[in-house]
Amino acid sequence: MTLTQEKFYKEITPNGYGIAIKRGETLFSDNSEFQKVEIFETDSTLGRVLTLDDLMMTTEGDEWHYHEMIAHIPMMQHPCPKSVLVIGGGDGGTIREVLKHNTVEKVVLCEIDGMVIDACKKYLPTIACELDNPKVEVLVQDAIEYIKDKEDMFDIVLIDSTDPMGPGEGLFTDEFYSNVKRSLKKGGIMVAQSESPFAQAESVQKMYVQLKKVFPICATYTSNIPTYPGGYWAWAFCSEDVKPLSYYAQDREQSIVETCKIYNREYHNARFALPNYLKKLING
Repeated sequence: MTLTQEKFYKEITPNGYGIAIKRGETLFSDNSEFQKVEIFETDSTLGRVLTLDDLMMTTEGDEWHYHEMIAHIPMMQHPCPKSVLVIGGGDGGTIREVLKHNTVEKVVLCEIDGMVIDACKKYLPTIACELDNPKVEVLVQDAIEYIKDKEDMFDIVLIDSTDPMGPGEGLFTDEFYSNVKRSLKKGGIMVAQSESPFAQAESVQKMYVQLKKVFPICATYTSNIPTYPGGYWAWAFCSEDVKPLSYYAQDREQSIVETCKIYNREYHNARFALPNYLKKLING
C-alpha cells in the first residue's frame, strides 16, 4: 500500500522533507485560545502522539530522547537542585524527569495553555504521570509575565517551549532571557530547547546571538530525537557562573541512570562535543 492510500500524519520542514506516521484514532482534538491541540493513536511503534497546531510535540515511543536530555544534563551539573522552574512542558515529561532527583523540593510548571495539561493527563498518562505530585505547582499563565518579578528563586530553569511562533514566540527574546537570568540563584543553570541545527539553522543562529548577550556562559549540547525535524536537536546551556562539565553529581548518578533509557554519564559528557557546522553556526 502506498503512502497516499493510507491515512498519515505528515510534517514537512521548510527544507522540503519531513516525517510521515500512520494515524489511528483521534483521541482528542480542540482549539484553545492559543492553538490547536490534538492527541491521536498511531499504527506504529510510536504509540500516541501530541501535536500543537499540527506540529509534532511528543510521542509515547520516543519522548524520552527529549525529556531525559532537557532535564538531566543541567540537573546533574548542580550539586543540590532544590527549586526548579519548567516553562512550557505541559505534557509533563520534563516534570517527571526532574522529580527523579531526590534533592528537589519544589517544581513550578508555568504553562500558558491549560488545555494541553488536561489533555495530556487524560490521554498521555505515562508522560504526565507526575503533574499531580505534591511537589509540583502548576500555573496556567504566561511565563513572560510570571518571570518578570522573580529574583534569586530557582536553581534550575528549563525552557521546554514550542518553536518561536504563536504562543512560544515571546520566549525567544533578550528581555525574557534577562528575566530568567535574574530568577536564578547563584550557581543556577538555565537550559532551553534550541531547535534543530540541521533543519532550522537560521532560528538556531538567531537564538544564540540573543542568549550570548545575556549569559556570560552559553554552550550547546545535542542529541537525536527521531520524530523531530532533522532527527537532531540542540539545547542551550546557560549560566552566570557554571561552566558545562565543571561538576557532576556522582551521588545521584546510579539512581538517575537506572531509570533512564538514554541518559548516562558517558552520554552526558559526549553531548557537548559539537560537529564543525554547528560550531560555526552558533559562534559566527
